[in-house]
This record gives sequence, C-alpha cells and structure tokens, in this order.
Amino acid sequence: MPVKGDAPVLPGARAVARHVRISPNKARRVINLVRGLPAKEALVVLQFAPQAASEQVYKVLASAIANAENNERLDPDALLVSEAFVDEGPTLKRFRPRAQGRAYRIRKRTSHITIAVEAVQTARPAKKTAAKKAAKPAEPQAAESQSTEGAE
Repeated sequence: MPVKGDAPVLPGARAVARHVRISPNKARRVINLVRGLPAKEALVVLQFAPQAASEQVYKVLASAIANAENNERLDPDALLVSEAFVDEGPTLKRFRPRAQGRAYRIRKRTSHITIAVEAVQTARPAKKTAAKKAAKPAEPQAAESQSTEGAE
C-alpha cells in the first residue's frame, strides 16, 4: 500500500504569508490566476493584475522563488507554481455604532497565503537530434535513386 512518503519528491520550495489583512475570497481570485503557471510568467501576471490582493500574492511568490534559488540551489527560470492556496486566518471583530443605540459587527478577515514552486525538467534537445539522424539516411537514398534514373 503506497504511503505518503513513497511518492517521488520533486525539488522545490514554498513560502507562507500569515495574517495578511485581506479577505480570503479576494485573495483566492488572484491565486487562481497563477496556479500552474511558470514562476516568471506568474510574476508578470501578478504585476499587472488590477486586484489589491495581487501585491501580497506577488510578494509571497517572489519569496518562494528566492527560497528555491538560495536554499535549494534551483534555477529560477525552471520553476513552476505547483501549489497555491489561501486559508482563512483569524477574524478581527469590531463594532460600529448604529441608530437607536444598536451596534453592528464588522468582521475584518485575514488570510494565510501559501505558494509552493517546484523545478520542472526542461525539454531535452537530444530527442530532436535523434529525429534528424533518422531523417538524414533517407535523403542520400533519394539522391541515389535520382542518379540511377538519370543513367537509364
């Protein structure tokens, strides 16, 4: 029976920002934009996203890339956003005075933003050269058949 530790672990890093003063629903909208993208491309998407949460998510992603580069010695150009999620943090409860002595509760929600990046294997150019080698022997045969046709 496979156990959680049996799966091959790809090299990667993660970063977590806790108690970020933004609603989890608003942060999830931004996180969904970058999940599964290459890390450099995700940074560009976040840089130009109009949502207010994109600034906080950008910082967490930049931190995850820096962790992978400095702690794990990974190439930042070969990183992929493998995991990105937002959990709900503690809610700050405040009260707002209303008419006739009433009080309305205001909930100031916080988020925990987690982003994990992992190294992906780049495409191997060796496969392309093998395909070219297979195609090259076919060309001289075609040239030989043309020269034999001209001799007749």
